[in-house]
Amino acid sequence: MRKDVRILLVGEPKVGKTSLIMSLVSEEFPEVVPYRAEEITIPADVTPERVPTHIVDYSDAEQTEEQLFQEISKANVICIVYSVNNKKSIDKVTSHWIPLITENTDKDSRVPLILVGNKSDLVEHSSMETVLPIMNQYTEIETCVECSAKNLKNISELFYYAQKAVLHPTGPLYCPENKDLKLACIKALARIYKVSDLDNDGILNDNELNFFQRTCFNTPLAPQALEDVKNVVRKNVIDGVRDNGLTLKGFLFLHTLFIQRGRHETTWTVLRRFGYDDDLELHQDYLFPLLKVPPDCTTELNHNAYLFLQGIFDKHDKDRDCALSPEELRDLFDVFPYMPWGPDVNNTVCTNDQGWITYQGYLSLWTLTTYLDVQRCLEYLGYLGYPIVAEQESQVAAIMVTRDKKIDLQKKQTQRSVFRCNVFGDVGSGKSGFLQAFLGRNRMRQKHIPEEHRSYYAISTTYVYGQEKYLLLNEVYPEDEYLSDADLACDIVCLVYDSSNPYSFEYCAKVFKEYFMDTKTPCMMIAAKSDLAEVKQHYGCTPLEFCRKHKMPPPQSFTCNTADVPNKEIYTKLTTMAMHPHARLRCMCTCNRCTFCLCQNFLNSELLQTMKTKLYSAVLSRHVTQAHLKSSTFWLRASVGATVFAVLGLAMYRVLLKQR
Repeated sequence: MRKDVRILLVGEPKVGKTSLIMSLVSEEFPEVVPYRAEEITIPADVTPERVPTHIVDYSDAEQTEEQLFQEISKANVICIVYSVNNKKSIDKVTSHWIPLITENTDKDSRVPLILVGNKSDLVEHSSMETVLPIMNQYTEIETCVECSAKNLKNISELFYYAQKAVLHPTGPLYCPENKDLKLACIKALARIYKVSDLDNDGILNDNELNFFQRTCFNTPLAPQALEDVKNVVRKNVIDGVRDNGLTLKGFLFLHTLFIQRGRHETTWTVLRRFGYDDDLELHQDYLFPLLKVPPDCTTELNHNAYLFLQGIFDKHDKDRDCALSPEELRDLFDVFPYMPWGPDVNNTVCTNDQGWITYQGYLSLWTLTTYLDVQRCLEYLGYLGYPIVAEQESQVAAIMVTRDKKIDLQKKQTQRSVFRCNVFGDVGSGKSGFLQAFLGRNRMRQKHIPEEHRSYYAISTTYVYGQEKYLLLNEVYPEDEYLSDADLACDIVCLVYDSSNPYSFEYCAKVFKEYFMDTKTPCMMIAAKSDLAEVKQHYGCTPLEFCRKHKMPPPQSFTCNTADVPNKEIYTKLTTMAMHPHARLRCMCTCNRCTFCLCQNFLNSELLQTMKTKLYSAVLSRHVTQAHLKSSTFWLRASVGATVFAVLGLAMYRVLLKQR
C-alpha cells in the first residue's frame, strides 16, 4: 500500500476548488477566498486510512499549463470539480479536462478520477442524471460526489473517496463493462482460497472461514453471520456452497459483490494481507524478507517449518502412499506462478519404485533448497502462505541460522543437522554412482536415468548415534582444473577413485595435496567399483600408504553394482566424520582386528553392559541409604572415585592407541 496520497483538484474557474480545500482545513466557509490555496498535508493520524495526504490546488490565473502538466504527472488521484448550477462547467469535464489528463498520464498507469459537483446548496435538484453517462463512458472515473463548500456538505467524504481511490483502486480488480472480476484478481483470490483451504478438500468449512476472517480482519465471524454469508451465496450462485462449505465459485462471488457495493477496500485488505501489491503481484518484501547470514554460517529449517511442510505434504497426498504423484505435485504447486521442481529433482532425493518423490525425499529437497539458496526457500514458503498458516510475521521465522563453524570446532560440538560432503574424482571414477547409491539406487536403476535429468546433488538422512542428520553430497566438476571457494566450502571431502583403473587415484591425490592437505576439513578416500578386480595404482605409493601418511582413514571399498539396495554404512561414516572433525578418527574400518575395533566391540559388548547395569543396581539398592544421600562425605568419596575411574580409563585408552 502507498505510503502517502497526492490529490490534485482541477476544474473551470469559479467552480469552488479553493473553497473546498479551505472548508476542509478550517471546517468553515471562508469569507475571503484566494485565487489558489497553498499545498497542504493532512497528517496520517487524522485520516481514515492512516496515510499522509497531500492536497494540491490549481489555478489558471497563477499557474502555467506546464506547471499543470507537472502536477498531473505527480498526482495519485485527480478531482475534476464542476458547479452543479453551471452546465458549461459540466460539459468541460469531457471536452477539456479528461482528454487533457489522458494526454499527460502514462497509459499503463491509469490515474483514478473523481467527479466533484460543488455548490449543491444553490440547487434543489441533483446533477447525477447528467453525470451518469460520463461515468459509464470513462472507466477511469471512480465515483461522483456532490458537495457544498458553503455548508460543509460531503467535504470530508469527498477527500475520503479520493484517498480510497488511490489506496483501494477498483481498476485492477473489476471490469465495469463485463461486470466481473479481472483475470489477475481471480488468479490472486484463487491462490488465497487455496492457501486458506487447510485440508485441501475444495471447500472452506466454518473453521477455515473463521481462520481466514481472523487472519485478514482480526476477528472471527459469529455462527449466525457465517450462515447469513452462505445464504447470500446460495441465493445467487449455483454450487457456491457445497457440503455446508464455501466453494471457490462462492468465494469469488462474495468479492464481486463487495466491489459492486463499493466495499472494494474489503477485497484489498484480503489481498494485501496475503502479500499482494497494487499490481496484484506478490510484493518483493513479502517473498524476500530480510535475512542476514554471516560468513561460515549455514541455513536450515527449524522444527516449526518442518511441521508446516509435513502438513502441506499430508493434505496433498490424497492416496496416502507417502509419495507425491505428478498430479499431486502439480496440485501442491498450484499456488506458485511456475513449477519450481524440474525432472532432475527425482534424481536428487529418494523416490519410490514409480519414480515419485517420497515423504523423506520431499523433506530432503526442502532441506537442500534451504541450505544452498535460502532466498529461494523464503520465496517458496511465501507462495505456500507460511506467514499466514503458521501465523508468523514472515518466512524468516522458519529459518535457523547456524553458528560459525569455527565456534563448533572450538567447542568440539555442533548443533547443525545438515552436513555437506563435496565429492571429487576423475572422469569415470564412479562419482555419480556414489551419489545415486546414497538414494538407494543400484547400478541397474541408475542406467534408466536420462543424461539431461542428471543431478550433481544427492541428499538424504543418516543416523549418527541415534540422531537423524542430513548428508548432502555434491559432485564437483572443477572448471579449468581450478577449484573455487564454493567447491572448497564443505564439512567433509570425499575423494573417489576407480580401483580397477591404475590412473584414477592420481587425480584424488593431486586434489588432496593441492587444496585440503593443510586444512582442517576431514577427508576420506573411496575405492569405487570394488566388485571389479583391483589393480595397482600408478602412483608413488599405494592408496593405503597415502592415507596413513596423511593421517586419513584407510580407503573404503564401495560398489553400487549390487542386486539389492547398496550398503549405506559408508555414508554414516561420512556424516560422523563431518559431525566430529576434531576427533580425527584414524580407523573407520570394521575389520574387528585392530585395536580401535576391539575397544569399540568391548565397550558395546552385552557382557559389559550387563555388568554395568548390575553394578549400578547393587550400589544403589544395597549400599546407599537415605542417610548416605544426605551425607557430604559420601558425595565427596563418590566424586573422587568417579574422577579416578575416568583418569584410569583415559590412560588405558591412550596406551591402546599407541600400540596401534
